[in-house]
Amino acid sequence: MLFLGVQFNPTVGDVVGNARRIAATLQSIPQWEELLGGTPDLIIFPELALCGYPPLDWLEHPSLLADCEEALEGLAREFPEYPILIGAPERNTGPGKPLFNSAFLLRNGGIEKTFRKQLLPTYDVFDEARYFEPGKETGAFVLNDYSFSVAICEDLWFDQQPGLYSIDPLYHVPTDGIICISASPYSKNHEEERQQIFQKTIQKNQKPILYINQVGANTELLFDGRSRAINKHGEMVVGADAFQSSLLPVVFEDGDFYGTEEQIPYESHQTMEDIYQGLIMGIQDFFHKNKFHKAILGLSGGIDSALVAVLAAKALGPEKVLALLMPSEFSSDHSITDSLELAKKLGINHETIPIKGTFDALRQACEPAFKGMGFNVAEENMQSRIRGTILMAYTNKFGYILLNTSNKSELAVGYGTLYGDMNGGLGVIGDLTKTQVFGLCKYINQKEEIIPNAILTKEPSAELRPDQKDSDSLPPYEILDSILEAHLEYRITETELNDRFDPEVVKKVLDLVSRNEYKRYQAPPILRISGKAFGIGRRVPLVGQMPR
Repeated sequence: MLFLGVQFNPTVGDVVGNARRIAATLQSIPQWEELLGGTPDLIIFPELALCGYPPLDWLEHPSLLADCEEALEGLAREFPEYPILIGAPERNTGPGKPLFNSAFLLRNGGIEKTFRKQLLPTYDVFDEARYFEPGKETGAFVLNDYSFSVAICEDLWFDQQPGLYSIDPLYHVPTDGIICISASPYSKNHEEERQQIFQKTIQKNQKPILYINQVGANTELLFDGRSRAINKHGEMVVGADAFQSSLLPVVFEDGDFYGTEEQIPYESHQTMEDIYQGLIMGIQDFFHKNKFHKAILGLSGGIDSALVAVLAAKALGPEKVLALLMPSEFSSDHSITDSLELAKKLGINHETIPIKGTFDALRQACEPAFKGMGFNVAEENMQSRIRGTILMAYTNKFGYILLNTSNKSELAVGYGTLYGDMNGGLGVIGDLTKTQVFGLCKYINQKEEIIPNAILTKEPSAELRPDQKDSDSLPPYEILDSILEAHLEYRITETELNDRFDPEVVKKVLDLVSRNEYKRYQAPPILRISGKAFGIGRRVPLVGQMPR
């Protein structure tokens, strides 16, 4: 038998558009049959493929459910020649929450069977129990005398969440194989966790698994796809590329999954390439799905804005990116020349607007109130807010979307200016620590010096006062980032951190994290690459005392 997984990139809420693109994929199957090795016996789409994942409170709109029902019936009628397994919400006519998160088997022109997700995640970025009622049993269907159990994403994760769930949907299933449709988001450690659950499920059942995952970016969440087939010996025999829409043909023969002759065995790997491609995809989908067309950013000569410029040029094309250079009296000459060199290498548009005159006028306006007081953070932030105002003026006048260039280290400790350098429609690198920013820039420069080496080697500085350096206010980034990662991602306590770092430094860092929560509440949405990003997966009180 030939199965065809469709690693699909849906737009959340656009049921009609998603159904149209699904239909276009199905219409194209005949022209692919020679390459695929025949007519597919089953075509599989990801979890909630019709409405996109996560749909959040749009699930409460009756029109979305009606559109999904109409689309399912339409696809079944239009393509009776193909059995199709596809994810969509289903109305619950009984007690409990109003919906199920379901998979629908379309066959012979109608909806033959539904399968309901049993394990509903309510941790990190997930809140499915808000909308869905859990299913009660693991359903199965027969295809060419073989039977297949159907799992939906979290249904595979029982063994990875000890004590969280009371039932294991895949405990010794009696079928010949398992098909799992999924909307599993990317994080830099998630692939290792996935491999563990596949191995545990195989060990438990001795049944092969076909896993079809969503791809694309929806707001903060990046979905890497990485659909794959795992045989009953736990070997990954074939897989789809990460961060790309694609078709995955898989052969089922003699009770096991195999790749087709043209495919090479699947090899999973975690590299900087994942982060690079994920952030590019995140920018592309943010613009494409929101019907935005061009981006603007402030280019300072520092490493953060340099990285965002590279990612934006790659994602959107250099002709759709504008960099504004806004030097002040404190900007070094090399910051300006480095920015111009980078803009030239990338081929992006750039303009220079000096801010000294505006800064002088603003200081003069405040002089009656500030008289006799020295230069301090107020004057530093004035410069940042002048730049932020100019950037936002360009967005309003010319229709740009501002890309924010703040990194995770700065956001964590409040080393940024509200309504200044924290402005933006999308936080591109807000889940990368400064150390990771340097690492990604060095990775980008491996084959060719795209980012001028002077940007990589200069000591980080906001350049808002004479001879300013980040190290004047913050611990060295290698120490700061280690503390932040331990505290934010792994919830290491202050007492444990004190055993590994200088207690005074630990206290300073944690005080800064706690004191600047109000700033992060006002930051733009941030593309998520870690297990604990600032955003929907980190829900903490704005007012209160952070546990240590």
